[in-house]
Amino acid sequence: MEQHTYGTELLGRTLAGESDPDATPLTHLAVIPTRTAEFTEWPEWVDPAVRAAFVERGIRQPWRHQVRAADLAVDGRHVSICTGTASGKSLAYQLPILTRFAQDPNATALYLSPTKALGTDQLRSVASLIAGLPEFSHLQPCMYDGDTDQELRQWARLHSRWIFTNPDMLHLGINSTHAKWRQFFARLAYIVVDECHHYRGVFGSHSALVLQRTLRLARMYGANPVVIGASATVANPAEALSRLIGDDVVAVTEDASPHGERTVALWEPGFLEETRGEHDAPVRRPAAAEAARLLADFVIEGARTLCFVRSRRGTEITARRAQQLLADAAPELADRVAAYRAGYLADDRRRLERALSDGELLGVATTNALELGVDISGLDAVIVAGYPGTVASFWQQAGRAGRRGEGSLVVLVARDDPLDTYLVHHPEALLERSVEATVTDPHNPYILGPHLLCAATEAPLTEADVEAFGAHDLVEDLVADGLLRRRKAGWYPAPGLDPHADIDIRGGAGGQVLIVDTTTSRLLGTVDSSRAKRSVHPGAVYLHQAESFVIDELDLHDSLALAHPEEPDWTTSVRENSDIEIVRTLRSQSFGPLTVSFVEVVVTDQVISYLRKALSGEILDSVPLDMPEEVLPTRAVMYTLEPDTLIDAGIVPDKFPGALHAAEHAAIGMLGLVATCDRWDIGGLSTNAHSGTGLPTVFVYDGYPGGAGFAERGYEAFAAWISATADAVAACGCRSGCPSCVQSPKCGNGNEPLDKDMALNVLRLILRLHDAPPA
Repeated sequence: MEQHTYGTELLGRTLAGESDPDATPLTHLAVIPTRTAEFTEWPEWVDPAVRAAFVERGIRQPWRHQVRAADLAVDGRHVSICTGTASGKSLAYQLPILTRFAQDPNATALYLSPTKALGTDQLRSVASLIAGLPEFSHLQPCMYDGDTDQELRQWARLHSRWIFTNPDMLHLGINSTHAKWRQFFARLAYIVVDECHHYRGVFGSHSALVLQRTLRLARMYGANPVVIGASATVANPAEALSRLIGDDVVAVTEDASPHGERTVALWEPGFLEETRGEHDAPVRRPAAAEAARLLADFVIEGARTLCFVRSRRGTEITARRAQQLLADAAPELADRVAAYRAGYLADDRRRLERALSDGELLGVATTNALELGVDISGLDAVIVAGYPGTVASFWQQAGRAGRRGEGSLVVLVARDDPLDTYLVHHPEALLERSVEATVTDPHNPYILGPHLLCAATEAPLTEADVEAFGAHDLVEDLVADGLLRRRKAGWYPAPGLDPHADIDIRGGAGGQVLIVDTTTSRLLGTVDSSRAKRSVHPGAVYLHQAESFVIDELDLHDSLALAHPEEPDWTTSVRENSDIEIVRTLRSQSFGPLTVSFVEVVVTDQVISYLRKALSGEILDSVPLDMPEEVLPTRAVMYTLEPDTLIDAGIVPDKFPGALHAAEHAAIGMLGLVATCDRWDIGGLSTNAHSGTGLPTVFVYDGYPGGAGFAERGYEAFAAWISATADAVAACGCRSGCPSCVQSPKCGNGNEPLDKDMALNVLRLILRLHDAPPA
């Protein structure tokens, strides 16, 4: 088969199997042409042994962007290289680091990745590169993460010159015990921050402060390391890395690497004929089921395929369904499909990574755990089951196929969701749109405060430190609370303070909940305690590596969820109650009877029940739950409307609740178009007379303490956000509302009341008022 026809021919054979060729799920097809490489000579400063090692691996000449980034790093400049997937960014940092090691037998380096899989892959690559070279026999690169046993950790601390880790372990296992790492810090020449685009939201804000604390420690011990950032997709690479490290950065963005032709297909599953959802709404074929069918089809065609699914649960469902389809159509291939996700035990992850890399597995359903730069050669196709939340992540996932310059196919399968539906019918909003700027807020006091305590515990805070963190007021608050003490030399922690363990930099609170099979006492996996009430509550269906379990008990005090094996023909989703108190208005704009504000709020939330849904999407029943309340101080974008203006727009008072509620749901579903988030990062509330405003009011808030920057972005891009929301609701073909427009899978009120037509009136009214000239 010729390369330039690979993607379209593979897709054509799949479409030929559709039962109704006139109702094709394909909404758009685009072909991205090939690009040729631009080479250059090896820099003169590269050590001959390093150059020989790369030449031995078949790299006779580097690409231009690799040398440009490496030159900047050698000159002592912090650099962010932002080029396409499979563009050889690893070489750009390996060149200066290995050359420094060859010339300085005492130098050390630190490599950070946001996922364990990527760190393991990069360590494997470096070990393979230097194998058999006597010049690097003393290097001993070593993994240092949560899967590393204690004996190897001690050995790495004493002997390794290149540590591969992640921000979590850097925070908990290195910075907190920095005295044991004195020699490593004192000789630290380079820090690599791989996949910079992944450091966004709460995780990015925590990671920024971990990095800044690391640089502070290195400088305290006499080193001044150069930071090299790498990312395939970020709008502002220099600014993004600069915010992470608190220093100036130079960006390299001109990509000189080749890539093969890529076919991109946008795919919208059709409606199920006989099935109705909540309030008799039409139900589309689930994205996970559609993706499973495509995965099975592609595997039968011999295409090595990755299928990205939004959730851990969806990953398991997709893999199981693909295996079932293959068991019927091609039994010999059924065991060559598997699931891969975070929460698996280390041995399971490593086994799956090897099987995928070796070609033993032909198809893998995965969360974004395999989105990042793990070098999986020879992949032919990628299925993206549900828009991943950002344009950056979409292209990162798409780039996993065709990594050796061959042709490839990428299929985005839309979920029954407003944003997904909008994108498959407005392809320019995805395929012609620039990648987003990363959203981080290291100055969030709920994030910065605990890190200041960690920094003070590592070494007393000086005036210069407090100035660098921009935290004078916050330090005074910590002193007033008795957590810091002022001395002549700076600020010291209160006696007995041990703040490192209190921070979960992934955004959760209180660590991990263990999930145990009570019939065998086997540890199945873990889940963040902040997500436990929603994902492993009593009665929840939990999937683990093609096995199905039902949760019997959730003990939040002991961080334990107990489960038994069961194969129910239904799924579960929680329902919650929320209330919002306005604390302070940060910014506000008035447009006559419309006021748009950015506010500090306190959200009180409680999981009250869960729905059981048949696999078709049909609601079976609602089961009450007794869960404790959660109180969340955060930030929200809020708008209010005068009641008379709503009435003048044809929305009578008894329609206010359904209109505002539906408009809130639709807006939450569409916020990801203007902010780097999805609906699970945010929450909302609507009311026809809020106690704090006395007016019809809609809130959309960040689901993290102190906020994560998403609501603020919604405030800044309010008109574009609401305009796209109105377009999505208007374009949906359902009569009275469905999950593709105004229904929400996480609605605490069971999607009641909702009024699609009146919601569209509200959205259009907002746009008219926002765009109207001042009186």
